[in-house]
Amino acid sequence: MRHPEGIQPILTASTLGAPGESLETVLSWLVEHGARGVELRLGRGEIAAPAMTRRERSELRSRIESAGLAVTGVASYIRVAEPVADELVVGALEAALILAHDLGAPAVRVFPGAPAHPCGYHRVPETIQPRQESNALAAGRLNAVVRLARDLGTYPALETHDSHPRGSDIAAILDMVDGPVGAVWDLMHPWRVGETLDETWRALNPWLIQRPGSVQVKDARLPASRTPALIGTGTLPVDAFAGLLRDTGYAGPVCLEWEKAWHPDAPRLDEALGSAARWFRRHWPGRSGADDAAPPHLPGQPLR
Repeated sequence: MRHPEGIQPILTASTLGAPGESLETVLSWLVEHGARGVELRLGRGEIAAPAMTRRERSELRSRIESAGLAVTGVASYIRVAEPVADELVVGALEAALILAHDLGAPAVRVFPGAPAHPCGYHRVPETIQPRQESNALAAGRLNAVVRLARDLGTYPALETHDSHPRGSDIAAILDMVDGPVGAVWDLMHPWRVGETLDETWRALNPWLIQRPGSVQVKDARLPASRTPALIGTGTLPVDAFAGLLRDTGYAGPVCLEWEKAWHPDAPRLDEALGSAARWFRRHWPGRSGADDAAPPHLPGQPLR
């Protein structure tokens, strides 16, 4: 499942950045700025909702593909280390994988979500349960859906987030999963707790290069503010991040995660996309835009 030779990353964006906007508006912004895909936030009242019928899923996929875009992922809020009954987490994950498959997405983003003691934003949380127990709980739920994921060709991808902000934290879980799973590298979280870009890459490499993983780009003026900043105007190492991805041959989705849903005062997604597109093309100047005739290839999908 390695990325094919000669395939470059594609720019995509999450609908998290467009709360309340119509699908048509979001697609028009993506096309305008040369993006090749969209990540669909999964939730009630969202463009992608858990209770969608098969017909509604087919229609949504068709509308996105008609715009020349691909669904690069489904962003769920499933927490695989949450201390609740296994069947609740596994059932939700199975349903999300089937929905994502119907939409043509290669992956479903999930969070670790282990309960943790309060701590400063720049510290790695101390989990309430021993970390090894939380890791084993998360890995067990991911192992429970491996057969279904293989059958569907759509896989869970665990994000650097909340209780497990570093690449090394995520790798400790994924090392215990006996089957194809991916990772999602959110640039901000490993970096804010002191893990270097190289350290995160080394930890997550197997689940980003050989599996259907993805990376998220964002910027903010940390430590003063967590409010999203246009790419290149904050303090996150966005250029070093792009350089590492380029030099190591990463070829999966590069997703703008614009958290306007949590920060209503942030600029609109179309303005953020403009900054992301300029950053992206500066580092991947040969990357073709949204006007290509062929749809983008996504890791985990067969070449067309």
